[in-house]
Amino acid sequence: MKKIFICAFVTLLLGPAFGQGISMVTITGNGNLESITFSLDENVKLNIGKDGNIGKWGYDRFEARGQVNYQGILDPYVGRVEYYSPDADAAYRGKIRYIGRTMFTYFASYEQEALKGKLKSIGNDNFEYYQSYENESYKGNIRSIGQKEITWYSSYDNETLRGKLKSFGYINLDYYSSFEDKAFRGKLKSIDGNGYTYYSSFEKYSGSMKSGASMQNAGGIRFFIRNY
Repeated sequence: MKKIFICAFVTLLLGPAFGQGISMVTITGNGNLESITFSLDENVKLNIGKDGNIGKWGYDRFEARGQVNYQGILDPYVGRVEYYSPDADAAYRGKIRYIGRTMFTYFASYEQEALKGKLKSIGNDNFEYYQSYENESYKGNIRSIGQKEITWYSSYDNETLRGKLKSFGYINLDYYSSFEDKAFRGKLKSIDGNGYTYYSSFEKYSGSMKSGASMQNAGGIRFFIRNY
């Protein structure tokens, strides 16, 4: 009985830590990556762009209620927030150091020029980036987060695909090419084999999603496709 109690107590303590990490990838109506969302402690969400820059973050009241936050509304977080001091390395002084128990690190001023000041880690998840000498369509973009490799369509691909998210971990994304109807060319065609169709330029609601789930669960991550 004592062992069961100890195991339950340890699980309760460690549960929030295991819950941290990538929780959602948002794709805009025209097929571009809008944000990669991280779940932190205390129902805090943090969005980053394809280049690793931190965007909007805050308390997710919807997740706290067990609901899906389709609008991305985040309230101010009133817990622990710390920033790197004015004495820190020039590349990251003034940037977020802690949100709750989650620590943030950045590439320093003595590292590669293209990496200076970029996000290096969130908690235990380390970031890598495509270098400045790599393909024009994705240089500077995130290459991996933790164990998840991220690929992008290159400048050699069809013009409507260039620079768009190609794979996230083992999840593949495909898009309608420039040869398709103008109402949906460039839009998302499938995620992990799950297809999307749209109303054509000859139909009412031209370009709007016709079939496919706007919220798709794949590989333990939610992919949210905006229907505009």
